Amino acid sequence: MKISTVEQMRAMDRHAIENLGIPDEILMENAGQAVYFVILRELGIKEKRFVVFSGIGNNGGDGLVVARKIHSAGGRVKVFMLGDPGKYQGAAKRNFEIVSRLAIDIVRVGTKSTMEDARKETMHSDAIVDAIFGTGLSRDVEGIYRDAIDLINESRKKVFSVDIPSGVNGNTGSVMGTAVRADHTVTFGLPKIGNMLFPGYELCGRLYVSHISFPPSLYDSDSLKVETNEPVGLVSRATDGHKGDFGDVLFIAGASTYFGAPYFAAMSFLRAGGGYSRLALPASMVSSVATRGSEIVFVPLKETASGSISMENMSFLLELSEKVDMVVIGPGISLNEETQQLVRDLVLKIEKPILVDGDGITAVSSKPEILKQRKAKTILTPHPGEMSRLVGLGIREVTGNRIQVLKDACSRFDSIIVLKGAHSLVGYPDGSMFINMTGNPGMATAGSGDVLTGTIAAMFGLGLKLEDAARMGVFMHGLSGDLAASKKGEDGMTARDIMDFLPEAMKVLRRGQVDDKKYGVEMV
Repeated sequence: MKISTVEQMRAMDRHAIENLGIPDEILMENAGQAVYFVILRELGIKEKRFVVFSGIGNNGGDGLVVARKIHSAGGRVKVFMLGDPGKYQGAAKRNFEIVSRLAIDIVRVGTKSTMEDARKETMHSDAIVDAIFGTGLSRDVEGIYRDAIDLINESRKKVFSVDIPSGVNGNTGSVMGTAVRADHTVTFGLPKIGNMLFPGYELCGRLYVSHISFPPSLYDSDSLKVETNEPVGLVSRATDGHKGDFGDVLFIAGASTYFGAPYFAAMSFLRAGGGYSRLALPASMVSSVATRGSEIVFVPLKETASGSISMENMSFLLELSEKVDMVVIGPGISLNEETQQLVRDLVLKIEKPILVDGDGITAVSSKPEILKQRKAKTILTPHPGEMSRLVGLGIREVTGNRIQVLKDACSRFDSIIVLKGAHSLVGYPDGSMFINMTGNPGMATAGSGDVLTGTIAAMFGLGLKLEDAARMGVFMHGLSGDLAASKKGEDGMTARDIMDFLPEAMKVLRRGQVDDKKYGVEMV
C-alpha cells in the first residue's frame, strides 16, 4: 500500500475538491462514517456513553460527524471542544452548526471547572473519540490540549483516534511533547508516514484506512514514492539446479575478536536458500568457525598483528571477487586502520554488486564519495548510529526524520540503503522507499543484523534483482523473527533463533501463508 506525506494528502484533498468536484462535506462525511463503522464493529454504540474531544480544524469536524452518527445510532455522546468554535471553516463549520441543533451537549473547555467536567464525563464513558489534532501538527502540545491528552491517557478507556493520535507528527511519527495512546486509529485517503513509523505506529493501536471516495488514480499514483514493503515473488527452485544456480557469494568478514558476525552472515545465506557461501576471514579463525558451519567454504586470509584481515590480501580478494555473483564485506571486520583502508579499496575496485555492513560502513563513512564512483550496484545496511556517521548528522536527526535522511543518502551515494530498526526502511536512489512491517522487539539482539546481511544476499542468489533482494531480505528476516517469537517468545531471542527459522519463513512465503492482516493495513 502507498503511504503519503501530510503535504501529499493535502494535495489529494485539494485535487478531489477542485478538480474532481467532490465536495469537502462528502469527504468529511465519509471520514466520520469510517470512524463510526469501526466503533460500531469493535464496541457497539446503542446505549453506550461516548466522549468526543474535538479541536477546531478539519480533524475536529470529522469528530463532530462521528458524534452525530453516534447520536443517530442511539448512543449517548458529549462533545468537549478545545478552542473557539467561531474559528471553524468550511465543512467543519457546517457540521458544528448541525450538531449544535441536535440534542448533543457541547462544552467548550477553557477553565478548570470545564476540564473537571470532562474528567468526570470521561471516567463514566465507554469510549473516547480523539479528534483534537490531525496530521498537520507542527509544534509541541501545550496548555489545555496537553491536559486533555493526559486525561485521555490516564482514563484507560478505549480510544478511537481520528486520522492519527493527537500529538503525533504526521510526517515522522515522533511525539510532539505528548500524544494520545489509541486502541484504534482510522486514517483517511492513505496512511501517513506518521501512522507507520515508531512511536506513532505503536500509538495508533490497530490501524485502518478509508479512501473516503478518492479514486485509485490518486492513491495509486506513481508520484507517491513511499509504500509498505510487501513480498516480492520468488522464482521456483529448478528441479535440476546445482549450488551455483542459487547464488555464489563471497563474504569478507571477521577478526580475532569477532567470530559470530562472519558465521551468522555466511550461514544465514545458506539457511535462506542461497547456494554457495564462501567466507574469507583471518586464517587463525577458520578452524573455530568451521566447527559451527561446516557447510561454508572457507578462504583463509593473511592477518594483521591484531588478527584482522591484512592489506596483503588485496589482489587475491579482487581476483576472487570476479568469480562470484556478489560480495558482502564488513561483518565483524574490525576497526583496525589497515583493514579499514582495505575495505575502502575493495569497495572502490570490486566490479560486482556488493553489500557493505557493520564495520565496513564505518570504513566507508570516512570517504563516502567512493560509493558513487563504483561501477556496480551497492547495498548499505546501517543502523541509526552507522547512518549518523555515514551522512554526518546526529543520531537524533537521523531517527527524527528517517524518511528524508534515507532519501537524501540514497541519492547522494547512489546506493540501495536499508536503514535498520523497528519498521526498517529500504530506499532506492530513485527516491522509492519501503517501510517494512515484519519483525518484533526480540530481534534487537547481537548478530541479528548479520543474519539480515546473509538473507539479503540469499534473495539475490535466488534470482531477484538487487533492489528487490534488499526488500525481500528485510521482509524475510523480520518474518523469521516473528516465527521464532511465536514459538519461543521475544525475550531471550538470539540471532541463531532468527537464522534457524529462515527455512520455515521461506516455506510460509512460498506457500502464500503470510498473514496479510498482521503485516498490512485494514481497509474500511
